[in-house]
Amino acid sequence: MYYRTLGLSGLRVSAVGLDCMGMSHAYGAPADKGEMTELLADAVEMGYTFFDTAEMYGTPDRPHDNEELLGEALRRFRDRIVIATKFGISFECPEAGGTHAVIPDSRPATIRRAVEGSLRRLRTDRIDLYYQHRIDPKVAPEEVAGVMADLIREGKILHWGISEATEEYLRRAHAVCPVTAVQNRYSMMARWHEALFPVLEELGVGFVAFSPLANGLLTDCYTADSTFDPATDYRASMPQFRRESFERNRTLFELVEGLAEEHRATPSQIALAWMMNKRPWIVPIPGTRHLCRLKENIGAADIRLTAGQVQAVDDALAAMPMSEVFGGSPVKG
Repeated sequence: MYYRTLGLSGLRVSAVGLDCMGMSHAYGAPADKGEMTELLADAVEMGYTFFDTAEMYGTPDRPHDNEELLGEALRRFRDRIVIATKFGISFECPEAGGTHAVIPDSRPATIRRAVEGSLRRLRTDRIDLYYQHRIDPKVAPEEVAGVMADLIREGKILHWGISEATEEYLRRAHAVCPVTAVQNRYSMMARWHEALFPVLEELGVGFVAFSPLANGLLTDCYTADSTFDPATDYRASMPQFRRESFERNRTLFELVEGLAEEHRATPSQIALAWMMNKRPWIVPIPGTRHLCRLKENIGAADIRLTAGQVQAVDDALAAMPMSEVFGGSPVKG
């Protein structure tokens, strides 16, 4: 495994991380805990050191299931790994099927309650990277950053970050307490946050890419006939998985498959390597429930693309037809 440092913070993580959300939330019924405990141990032994979760990844009856899973499964590896979790949202209708609108809440008292709950469930005395899950328009970034600075002084968190950050919010927060990483949606189908890259470079902030495989579409595992349970699986309502989208994305699939053949890689590895070769501080965090995918994703770090090859892919992506892609659950301000 190769390793990367997130910005100027000194936080060193595996070049590919593991998004653990899908083990408990959003991608069908929760996976078997025993199997996921084994998978997480396999990931550590394979070289993964960067594990991502959130206090809200769970089910209506077990709303914090994912943190609880990681807390138990990763206890014996705690000093070898980096755990990232998130605070600051609740679901508008958690009992409903499909994607949920989220309600942000980053009031200081809420953050204080959240960090204590996450520390308890994760069975740890510190959180390595603590993200604001979504921006709360009712709370100034300076106020949130002030709480983060206090938590760092107290040793309860070591670094902090922002998920779905904007430039203005990032700059204002960073001026109060330096931000280690921004975690935003990013893939070959979702490139709108590339405009933030020069700002991240300027400030020395790392970029953690979630949904780097477009929620799995770029794995070459699905077809127009694939179906998902609308009660438990967000993909049932994602536009890129509609039957007509597969035909619309044919040119994209052909591009990725051609590059995979050229580099003796898989489509997933190409989609991950493309972004990793853009900047040394970009770390993708694909999720999986399968050992073979863990091995496949980690192999993307071995693929080297030149700046010219990356630019050629960018140019092709900008010119080709493409379906709509899921852009995230709506935020109720």
